[in-house]
Amino acid sequence: MALLNEDIRKQLTEVFDTMKDEVTIALFTKKDSCDSCADTLSFMKEIEEIGSKIKLITYDIDDDSEKAKEYNVELTPAIVLLDHNNVDNGVKYNGIPAGHEINSLITGLLEVSGTGEALPEEMKKRVDAINKPIHIRVFVTLGCPHCPGAVSKAHKLALENKFVTAEMIEAQTFADLSDKYDVSGVPKIIINEDHDLVGNQPLEKFLEVIESL
Repeated sequence: MALLNEDIRKQLTEVFDTMKDEVTIALFTKKDSCDSCADTLSFMKEIEEIGSKIKLITYDIDDDSEKAKEYNVELTPAIVLLDHNNVDNGVKYNGIPAGHEINSLITGLLEVSGTGEALPEEMKKRVDAINKPIHIRVFVTLGCPHCPGAVSKAHKLALENKFVTAEMIEAQTFADLSDKYDVSGVPKIIINEDHDLVGNQPLEKFLEVIESL
C-alpha cells in the first residue's frame, strides 16, 4: 500500500526536481526482528520513484556486514544518504523517516544533492573550525513537529564538516537506546555521548556544546 497520496507525490516531484546532483539512499534492513523494515523499504521505493535523481540500493545488515561496517550501521532499518560520488557524508536515519520526519528526509536529500542553503559566513567559520570527532544523535518521534528541524541541523553540520556524523533515531522503534540516553522528551540531542540538548535548538546551541568539548 502506498504511503504517499497523489497530492503529496506531486508536491515531492516538484521539490525533487530542484535537486542538483544524484543521491543514493542506502537502506539497511534485517530479515528477522525488524518490525518496520518492510514499511521503510516500501516508503523508500516510493521516494525513488518520485525523484529522478534519487537511487535506492538495499542491503541486509547480516548478509552485507562489511558494507554495514563501512557505513557504521548498527541498527535496522537504517538509511545512509550518499552523494553523487557515493560518498557517505555522515547523514543517517535510524527508523522509518515518516510522519513529520519526512521533512528531514526531504531536506537531507536536497542538501546531499548540493541544493542546500549556505551557512552565514561567521557560522561557517565556526563549523569549519571543528577538528575532532563529533557524533550527534537526535532522538525523535514521528508525531513530533519540532523534531525534523533538529535532525536537519545535525545533518547540516555533518555535511559541512568531515569530523561530524549525525543520525536520527526514532525513539519508539529503538526503546532500549531511548532508555539508555534517558529520552523523556523529543527532540533530544546527544552530542558525543554525554552532552545533551532538548528541543529544536538553534545551530548556535549545537556549536556552543561542540566548542566546549
